[in-house]
Amino acid sequence: MSIAIDLRGEKALVTGAGAGIGREIAIWLAKAGATVVVNDLVPERAKSVVNEISQNGGDAFAVPADCRDDTAVDELVKRSVEVMGGLSIAVNNIGMLPPNRGLKPFVEYNGDDWRDIIDQNLTLSALCGRAEAEVMSKSGGGVIIFISSGETTRPSPYNSAYAASKAAINHLVTSMAVELGPTGIRVLGIAPGTTLTETVAAAFTEDRIQQLVASTPLRKMVEHDELARLVVFLASDLARCITGQFFITDAGAFLSRTRPGNLEGVRANDT
Repeated sequence: MSIAIDLRGEKALVTGAGAGIGREIAIWLAKAGATVVVNDLVPERAKSVVNEISQNGGDAFAVPADCRDDTAVDELVKRSVEVMGGLSIAVNNIGMLPPNRGLKPFVEYNGDDWRDIIDQNLTLSALCGRAEAEVMSKSGGGVIIFISSGETTRPSPYNSAYAASKAAINHLVTSMAVELGPTGIRVLGIAPGTTLTETVAAAFTEDRIQQLVASTPLRKMVEHDELARLVVFLASDLARCITGQFFITDAGAFLSRTRPGNLEGVRANDT
């Protein structure tokens, strides 16, 4: 006797899916049988992921869009429904860190700094969720999953705006779950710890990475596929009674009282 997760017949939209965590989530949803829309700001990246899925027998479409624009978000969801014939799973892997990974003493933030980070992380996620919920509420329900951050449970210094924007997403999850539950929509969040992505490898020195590894009870960093597998489970019928929860996926880092908090070992990124 065995249990297998089968998402055949499901229609999934993954934002920010051209690289990193989003890319792996899109690939794993397709592996489980879902039809997937791969969204990314950069068309070439979205097409690359679609090609990889297609070469492995999956069904996927590239729908590039700049989700920083309200109209573009609505058009993205509309186009996703058109190409897939519906929408039952949405993964909002959207947001950004400003130059130098947003690391700045709290007393040095100005209004523009703060508003930019809140808009890029919280507001855009909410707009995506609104558009997705509007479609799902008219078609029998679905599941909306937001990618939050381990900063919400174990914040580090110099990262207050980013941590606050992601913590607000956790509460957005609970609020949406209460309101949308009667329409058949489940709303969930995942708060990943530092994940071994190309961005992390470029941003941190090897010594810094080893510091982060040593600060987790499991003595490891989170890997892409570990987050993607959780998404597949939460999107499946096995999780049909789960809503309004956010799942800390950080190798136990949140159990530690502190995390490395100085700027040593963090490479500047002025792009």
